[in-house]
Amino acid sequence: MASEPWGGDAGVAESERPNRQQKNLQGIKSSTTANVGGCINNTEDDDENIVDLAANSLLNKLIRQSLVESYHQVEVLQRDPSSPLYSVKSFEELRLKEDLLKGIYVMGFNRPSKIQEMALPMILAYPPQNLIAQSQSGTGKTAAFVLAMLSRVNALELFPQCLCLAPTYELALQIGSVVQQMGRFCVNIDVMYAIRGNRIPRGTNITKQIVIGTPGTVLDWCFKKNLIDLTKIRVFVLDEADVMIATQGFLDQSIRIQRVLPSGCQMLLFSATFGDSLWRFAEQIIPDPNVIKLRKEELTLDNIRQFYVLCEDRRDKYEALCNIYGGLTIAQAIIFCQTRQDAKWLSVQMAQDGHQVSLLSGELTVDQRASVLQRFRDGKEKVLITTNVCARGIDVKQVTVVVNFDLPLNQAQEPDYKTYLHRIGRTGRFGKKGFAFNMIEVDKLPLLMKIQDHFNCSIKQLNTEDLDEIEKIEF
Repeated sequence: MASEPWGGDAGVAESERPNRQQKNLQGIKSSTTANVGGCINNTEDDDENIVDLAANSLLNKLIRQSLVESYHQVEVLQRDPSSPLYSVKSFEELRLKEDLLKGIYVMGFNRPSKIQEMALPMILAYPPQNLIAQSQSGTGKTAAFVLAMLSRVNALELFPQCLCLAPTYELALQIGSVVQQMGRFCVNIDVMYAIRGNRIPRGTNITKQIVIGTPGTVLDWCFKKNLIDLTKIRVFVLDEADVMIATQGFLDQSIRIQRVLPSGCQMLLFSATFGDSLWRFAEQIIPDPNVIKLRKEELTLDNIRQFYVLCEDRRDKYEALCNIYGGLTIAQAIIFCQTRQDAKWLSVQMAQDGHQVSLLSGELTVDQRASVLQRFRDGKEKVLITTNVCARGIDVKQVTVVVNFDLPLNQAQEPDYKTYLHRIGRTGRFGKKGFAFNMIEVDKLPLLMKIQDHFNCSIKQLNTEDLDEIEKIEF
């Protein structure tokens, strides 16, 4: 199984891709797969908010190439509570084929993650067991279900045996890259992408054993073109289910596909979040499942000291920020702006004054965002200036300060409490102290007081012209 890089346009949903001619998408061994430029006129994903959800999922996958340690507690609900609950501490305990084990170690997985410890014995059990699992990006959940697919495939049988649904083109290719890497030593096992732009004539005999695609295209391949015999599918994976159900049409399309699968097909559903609507969908589509949940992480403000600085305009805010930097030793900081224009202006000002600054905003592609974040994580820049695109899910241990250059407000110009929590929650993590500074105009002070009352916390005024007062702040 060959492994190739992908040089496509990251961060653009299928519906946003221009109409370009596509060639040789049939299998991952194709020499042109790495340069897939885009898909054509796909109406599967035309909601801008949904594009953001999918883009954030892909962003987290890209920046978490290696395993991250999960601090969540894992809960396991077995379909048969009387059966023993197994967990593993090493991949050898799973008694995998040697070529698979070799692929795992080459990928850099030295031991199972917390999620994998519990999920893999269930996923690889005989007879196969269904699973609903909650897992954040970076905890090895993609590797877990890819391992299941590669373990169940018979290389001598040349027809689709495993089917994986993903909400976007980019996520499908990202999953495929994991299959390529993990299965690099597996002989005669290939992947095919069921995505728009990969035009396969009706009646084509598909010999690839693993098919990864988006629901609309997979539906066409199964029912209009008769390219995939769903009755022969052994493993069915639904990834990023929370993004899937938020996308118009995907829920119904996924259910139509699932209904045709044989009774012995193993069904695996993964999602980063689990609201009520997702649980209803999961229970509808995955029969008799085992369930792995993460106990909800409660973001807390206990470790974060909060301050506010009264300012007249953005120039005044910048001078206050410079005074804070002059009086404190700051490891790394994230500065949140409400608009792209302010973020750009601030990044130029700070760079001109000699600060190592990176800028992250929604206009960047996902690949570009991932590169910016990785540089920040590596400490190459000490200041990350961003809009709300970075408010959730990005954990950098060295961040000691968060600055709200603008308060987060909703469309009614009222405080956005959830965004405020997630913004300043980028610091004070991993048991360390954090500091949040709010730069606000005088007329915004009542809004800040609403935030203080909402969280029942203390936000103290700071006079940034008094360097002695700044220096008294203890890190």
